[in-house]
Amino acid sequence: MPDYKYTAIDRNGAQTSGKIEATNDEQARQKLMAKGLMVTTLANDAGSAKPAVTPTAPAKGGFTFGAKVSQNDVTIMTRQLATLIIAGLPLLRALELITKQERNPAFKAILANVAESVSQGNNLSEAMQAHPKVFDKLFVNMIRAGEAGGVLDKVLDRLAKFREKAERIQKKVKSALVYPGVVMTVAVVIVYILMVKVVPSFQKLLDNQKTAMPPLTKIVIGISQLLTVYWWATPILVVGVYVFLKKWLSTEKGKELFDRMIFRLPKVGTFVQIVSVSRFARTFGTLMASGVPILQSISITRDTLDNVVIAKSLERVHDRVRDGEPLSVPLEQSGVFPQMVTSMIQVGEETGQLPEMLNRVADIYDEEVDNAVTALTSIIEPVLIVFLAVVVGAIVLAMFLPLIALITKMTGGG
Repeated sequence: MPDYKYTAIDRNGAQTSGKIEATNDEQARQKLMAKGLMVTTLANDAGSAKPAVTPTAPAKGGFTFGAKVSQNDVTIMTRQLATLIIAGLPLLRALELITKQERNPAFKAILANVAESVSQGNNLSEAMQAHPKVFDKLFVNMIRAGEAGGVLDKVLDRLAKFREKAERIQKKVKSALVYPGVVMTVAVVIVYILMVKVVPSFQKLLDNQKTAMPPLTKIVIGISQLLTVYWWATPILVVGVYVFLKKWLSTEKGKELFDRMIFRLPKVGTFVQIVSVSRFARTFGTLMASGVPILQSISITRDTLDNVVIAKSLERVHDRVRDGEPLSVPLEQSGVFPQMVTSMIQVGEETGQLPEMLNRVADIYDEEVDNAVTALTSIIEPVLIVFLAVVVGAIVLAMFLPLIALITKMTGGG
């Protein structure tokens, strides 16, 4: 098995070199990638070193049919690009390296297109702006600010850290929803089985005994008959409700009403507020630190928020800051942001360290997300258990009330 000489960049941006055994170039690259190294040159020990990347014809169409570019793909690419630029590689060479080693065919085609655009003299921000589904406004504007200030390496590193922290928060939020989702699914399945299997058996027994049924029993049996006789209506109803909610939430009024309702829920509203404030502070602080003007930073941050209530409050904040007011004043008067946040922002404005203070707020609220997840889970668990117990208990009680009455009648008659 031949030896290959290589030079590569490690995860910390340091250049390293050495030899590795492999049957061919591709296997050598894969072994080095598994070690966390990004190859810059690779050559058979008997030959001369050559660039690890050979020019490739970029795809013109962007996405490959059936493939998808995930946010994690973009985050990894951002970290790799930041590492290579900080290590001193030219931008085009770094893009070619990343394109060569990208395994997602859809993303590989987009990166090749970006590299080609840069090779033709366009800025990186202009090349990425042509793919808005992959590189959003926040991404493109931060790159543009980095290019304008001559600090693209720092901006890429800041952007990579921002995306990595945002993904960690997103995973925490999703993990908080897994347990309630599982419990609710199990509850629905149990109730459905009881209604279509157990209740009809009791109904036959009660019909044979010609026993008078209490109102609760009649209601449960009526629902059971609907689910068994009109079984086809259940999936139609579920799909119909899903489509209606999706369409309603896609409207501005519907989404705003939903977000306001969520805000008013105990514990859940606090949790949503903490997550939203954390995202606001992290996004806004990262944009400001990258040199994006404050008004543009507010607009971009507003567009990245999922919560319509906070987004609308930022619209009013934008207008008042444009008219000359300090940022902290309209933020505090909006009633959406906690007092601690607006106070820290005010201190940041007074000391000229607004970006640093915003990122400090984000760090504080990132920790609060962990506490909020724990608190929310501790509340949801007993609520769901009680809900399941009440529903199942009501069904069981509805079935046994007539039997108890029948037993009492028979005992009294004896």
